[in-house]
Amino acid sequence: MTNFDNAATTYPKPLSVRRAAMEAIRDYGGNAGRGGHELAMRTSEALYSARETAADFFGAQPENTIFTLNCTHALNMAIQGIMKDGGHLIISSMEHNSAARPSFTLAAEKRITLSIAEVFADSEQTVDSFRRLIRSDTKAIVCTLASNVTGQLLPYREIAALCRENNICFIADGAQTCGIYDIKLDSGINILCTSGHKGLYGITGTGLLITDGSFPVSPIIQGGTGSSSLRLLQPDILPDSLESGTPNIIGAVTVGAGIRYISSYGIDNIRSHEESLCRLFISELDSIGSVTIYRDSKAEYAPIVSFNIENFSSEEAASLLADKGFCLRAGYHCAALAHACLGTKNGTIRFAPSVFNTETEVKKLVYFVKRMKNLQNS
Repeated sequence: MTNFDNAATTYPKPLSVRRAAMEAIRDYGGNAGRGGHELAMRTSEALYSARETAADFFGAQPENTIFTLNCTHALNMAIQGIMKDGGHLIISSMEHNSAARPSFTLAAEKRITLSIAEVFADSEQTVDSFRRLIRSDTKAIVCTLASNVTGQLLPYREIAALCRENNICFIADGAQTCGIYDIKLDSGINILCTSGHKGLYGITGTGLLITDGSFPVSPIIQGGTGSSSLRLLQPDILPDSLESGTPNIIGAVTVGAGIRYISSYGIDNIRSHEESLCRLFISELDSIGSVTIYRDSKAEYAPIVSFNIENFSSEEAASLLADKGFCLRAGYHCAALAHACLGTKNGTIRFAPSVFNTETEVKKLVYFVKRMKNLQNS
C-alpha cells in the first residue's frame, strides 16, 4: 500500500514518533496538572516539554500554545472565541469547511456578518479582494495558508499586513503548510490553527491553537483545568483558559516528537523532496493527455496536486487506483467553497506526497493511470 493522501493524515509516521507514543503509553499515565505525586508530575513534564517544542517551532510563548483535538477544533475555538460579541468576519473563497461552517453558522444565526474574499491566481488581486471587504466593524480575517484542494498558497504575509494596519485579528489555517513551510507568528499571524497529524507527523486526534496574545480568545468550553479549582468561572490565564479537561498526553507527546523529527531532517529538505515528487507527477501526467491538472502558472503551490481523468469520476478513478494499492483522496475534500471557486462540481482526485514517498512510487502510480486510459480507449 502506498499512501498519497498525506494532506489528510501523514502515514507512515517517523520511527521516533511511534516510539514516543509507546513511551507515553508506558510512562505517562498520570493526569497533567492535577496532582503532586510522581506519576502526575512526570506526565505534566512530558506535556510541558511538548508544549515548549511546539512553541519554539512556531516562534510563540509556551503558555500561548494550546493543544486541541485537531485543526477543526482549533479554528472553531478561534472563530467563535474572537467573534463572540459579533462584528464582521471575512474568510477566503478557498476555506476548508472547518473554517467555513463555523463562520456560516454564526452568520445564519445572525450573530455576525460575513463576507467572502475571492482568491485569484494573482496574489495582488487576492490581497485587493480582502482589502475591498474591510469595514469599520471587521473584527477578524480567516485565511488558509494553502488550499487543501489544490495546494495554492495564499499571500498571507500581505493579508496579515492588512490586518495589522486595520487592527483586525488574523486567524490562519496552517493545516497544509505547517511542517512543510517555516511558519512563524512574527509573520503577522495573530492566531495560528493547525493539525498535529498532517505535516507535524503526530497521531490523529491532535491539533494546535497558537496565539501571539494580541486578541483574547474567549473559551467555548469550560471545565476542569487543574487550576483555580474553587473558582466557578473559567480561569482567564493561558493555556488553562482554553484547555479544559484531561489533555491528550499521548497525542501531545507525538506532536512534539514529530516536530523534533522535522527539525532534525530539515524543513527545507522535506519541502524540496515533496515538491520534486509533485513536479515529477505533473510531468508524467502531462504526457498522458486527457488529464486536467488544477494549477495556474500565475500561482504558487504547496506539494499537493488536484487532477481529474477524462471520462472517469474522481471517486471511480480513485477506487480503481485503490485496487492497485494507492491511497488518494477523491471528491470534495470537505471544501465546498474551494470547489465552487474552481468550478469542479464533480470534485477532484488529490495527490499529496510526504517525505516518505519515492520517485519509484510516483512512477508506478502514473503507470496505472496510463493503463486506465489505455483500457478505456481499447
